[in-house]
Amino acid sequence: MAGFSELIKNFEKTRDYMRDFFIYGFKVRGEFSRKSSRTYDDEKRRAESWLGEYLRYDDSIRGRQISISVDSGHIYENPLYRAYYSKSFTDNDIKLHFYITDILQDNAQLTLKETVEEIDERFGVMFEEQTVRNKLKEYAEEGIITAKKQGKAAYFSLSADKCGDILNEFEGLKDAVTFFSEGGHFGIAGNSIMKAAGLKNNIFLIKHNYIVHTLEDILLPDIITAIDEKRYIEFRSFSAKRTDDEGRDFRAMPLEIFCSVQTGRRYLAAYIPEQKRFHAFRLDRIKKVVLKNACPDFNIIEEKFFANKPRCFGVSFGSRHEHGYTEPLVITFRTDEDYILNRLEREKRCGTLVNNNDGTCTLTLDVFDPNEAMHWAKSFIGRIIRIEGGSEAIRKKFNDDINRMYGMYCNETDDIQ
Repeated sequence: MAGFSELIKNFEKTRDYMRDFFIYGFKVRGEFSRKSSRTYDDEKRRAESWLGEYLRYDDSIRGRQISISVDSGHIYENPLYRAYYSKSFTDNDIKLHFYITDILQDNAQLTLKETVEEIDERFGVMFEEQTVRNKLKEYAEEGIITAKKQGKAAYFSLSADKCGDILNEFEGLKDAVTFFSEGGHFGIAGNSIMKAAGLKNNIFLIKHNYIVHTLEDILLPDIITAIDEKRYIEFRSFSAKRTDDEGRDFRAMPLEIFCSVQTGRRYLAAYIPEQKRFHAFRLDRIKKVVLKNACPDFNIIEEKFFANKPRCFGVSFGSRHEHGYTEPLVITFRTDEDYILNRLEREKRCGTLVNNNDGTCTLTLDVFDPNEAMHWAKSFIGRIIRIEGGSEAIRKKFNDDINRMYGMYCNETDDIQ
């Protein structure tokens, strides 16, 4: 029977488990139905080995719930980076790594045939040329070695670029790498550079550091490539609420990556040709991205996208097609304090704010999804005088929420004081 190993062959599978059980969290073993219980136990043990000090265990009548509990504003290194350093390798992988780097250290450059012969002569191991060729090609793509064509033969040599030399060459570069290792899309790359150079971050802390983004970063290179090259992509999007959800396949033209200022979640804004509409997909609900053929109408669709984008209060394009209509929403606020008026002016986004000069102001929003605006408007509870427009369902939901809060906090027979 194969023993347990912390190393992984398929990062996508590990991403699924970490996302479902430790990010969305609060699921129990009995809710796991995708594979065997043994598979779940192995994946859980891997995650615990990476995140042990950040895990929280809660026992309930449903069973033991496991989730990540961490104040991201007090950590110097994203613990989820550890998953990227756990890829498994074969015996040949590890042997060839040391054989190739050792012989190229002593030789300026070698051809494929010379490399194979040198390995045989020095270490007494004969590899197939194709095996060595694949490893040399892999290392050339990763920048570990360089390949130069001379006539019909390719010559390989160790890259002269050394991480430490580059960091020492430019003043302030170490601090820049350290800063961006915990932010933006540079995270895992910056963290890898720091590990190679023996650096540690003991300077920078980020108050709102969305550490889960690193599990989505693996999707970004192909998405960005598709945008740059004006190509379609295929991917599967699934629901986070159901562990047995197999997801739904989409063919789409990616246009931009959105980031919600309210939740920190990231979204892929894309055009779905089969539905003739724009849609925003949560990145943490997307499986592997596959690059497809070029889109001949990319420029036309992109122009329509930028015409539609100002009508999004958040990331949603609503349920409309590419030529959809908006739903005006008018909210009147009590603004007898200056900071409320200043906040509305700062946060109104695509809305139009009118000061009525009587201690009230009116915000008019003409957006695809007024429900997004209502989530934000509720942060002004107690200062909302009137809501007009939108849909009846939105107004009813708001009134129901207010009545429910009144029943919870203002009911004289309630025990809560």
